[in-house]
Amino acid sequence: MLRFENVGLRYGLGSEIIRDASFNIAPQSFQFLTGPSGAGKTTLLRLMLLSLKPTRGKITIFDKDAATLDAEKMTGVRRRIGVVFQDFRLLEHLSTYDNVALPLLVQGRNPATYRAEVIELLKWVGLGDRVNALPAVLSGGEKQRAAIARALVARPELLLADEPTGNVDPDMAWRLLRLFAELHKSGTSVVIATHDHALMEAFGGGVRKLVIADGQVQSLDGDEE
Repeated sequence: MLRFENVGLRYGLGSEIIRDASFNIAPQSFQFLTGPSGAGKTTLLRLMLLSLKPTRGKITIFDKDAATLDAEKMTGVRRRIGVVFQDFRLLEHLSTYDNVALPLLVQGRNPATYRAEVIELLKWVGLGDRVNALPAVLSGGEKQRAAIARALVARPELLLADEPTGNVDPDMAWRLLRLFAELHKSGTSVVIATHDHALMEAFGGGVRKLVIADGQVQSLDGDEE
């Protein structure tokens, strides 16, 4: 589904932020991306999303060389990816419901066919009473949950989530992880960036980890350290 081959990234003439990254994200896999604060987890996720171009190396996504994708094909690829970033990126003029339903509207679906599933998802993430609220009146945790619901609603083939439980309480964090797990069981590959080791351990052993440190990425089985 996603392959990095000797990928490097630098800004300008500075030293490389990412060095010789080589790993695979297999179809229907679940893994955590972890590492020290400032190690480059968000940068690596942006490379996975193709919103950053590597300085060197090759990225292959859905069996396509990312370097060969034109604008139209790039848009098609990104529609197959669900993304949760820390800045939420909610549209301020749309209600919580309309923000979450936006990916389905873009797909051309009839709003009457998906209203019930959007409402059910909003209830699951604890926003059942905030359906008509605008982002300006939502708390940081509520915005985070709305962003997560928007990323999940279209059942993407690949989900990239950057610290998705960082603004919620432990009970909600666990509830959201269960939601990611259910999405994974339905066939989505999931990559969750987090520094919360307790949360990773609570999720269970055996989950593969991508560990980034000093610009280098190592792929480990869940029982490896």
